[in-house]
Amino acid sequence: MPELRQNPATKEWVIIAAERARRPNHQVKLKRNYIPQEGDECPFCPGHEHMTPPEILSYRTYETEPNSPGWRIRVIPNKYSALVPDGEPKRSKAQLFFPHMNGIGDHEVIIESPEHDKTIATMAPEQVEEIFRAYSQRYKELVKDPKYEMIIIFKNHGMNAGTSLRHPHSQVIATPITPMHIRHRVEEAMRYFDDNGDCVYCEMLKKEKKAKERVILETESYLCFSPYAARSPYEIWMMPKKHRSSFEDIPEEEIKELAYAMRRALLRIYRFLNDPDFNYIIFSAPCHEKDGEYSHWYIQIIPRISSVAGFELGSGIYINTVPPEKAAAELRQTPDE
Repeated sequence: MPELRQNPATKEWVIIAAERARRPNHQVKLKRNYIPQEGDECPFCPGHEHMTPPEILSYRTYETEPNSPGWRIRVIPNKYSALVPDGEPKRSKAQLFFPHMNGIGDHEVIIESPEHDKTIATMAPEQVEEIFRAYSQRYKELVKDPKYEMIIIFKNHGMNAGTSLRHPHSQVIATPITPMHIRHRVEEAMRYFDDNGDCVYCEMLKKEKKAKERVILETESYLCFSPYAARSPYEIWMMPKKHRSSFEDIPEEEIKELAYAMRRALLRIYRFLNDPDFNYIIFSAPCHEKDGEYSHWYIQIIPRISSVAGFELGSGIYINTVPPEKAAAELRQTPDE
């Protein structure tokens, strides 16, 4: 029988309906929708540094020059930026009613590897560690700017996940607003804290660890699990066990462990789902609320193997055809080395 489940942290409802997986033409294992090879036109490949804006940060071979080959990681401004850093985020109202403001913000691209066809699942552990060090470094730099309220780090992998270039990369965007999607999560966490005196995410960690059936892997500092009210098949959350509101607070010594855990999780998805398109997002407290006792940063991984249709768009309730207990069991059994 289908089951309605609610995520206690976000208050979002989902329908777990395994029977719908029997529909005609319904597939769970989908091969990634590959983006055509860019060949000599890829702006992210070594030797094409002139095709991108000047780098903000790079990890490179000793004595190689900025904006030249020899890099392992490059961070650059997005050439087609959604927001621009210059100016002030002044709010006003058009026609004395419609709120608007200048499109101030920061939009950067983290080029994750000089190798065109790599993905985190197939990279060396040391390369993945450097990606997460770059995330941490850029987050800590951007959070210093008082005009930014939210910083989000995300990766789109494959056409169905929204990427336009095959070369491995992820992005960071800083905005002068906290959108309702994030504000809602913060307010629900505050409400839970007011009612219970504890962080809802810390409580979720305790319950998931005790139940075990949705846990995929665990390290000393991180728990990787398919949440009780997973919105989509094989959705994964990676969460620090210790309460930390902001991604800014990740200790230097934990970055290697986080990168190791993420590589293992993504390798399991890569192998079990045959290299699917996916997104991952680092959710963190708004910049001006980073010390809250109620917020808890985490990473959400969403394989794009199901589509959002009219019911989801109209109701906000997602239908998941793979129970998270089943998804976790299958991913637990998938090798990650």
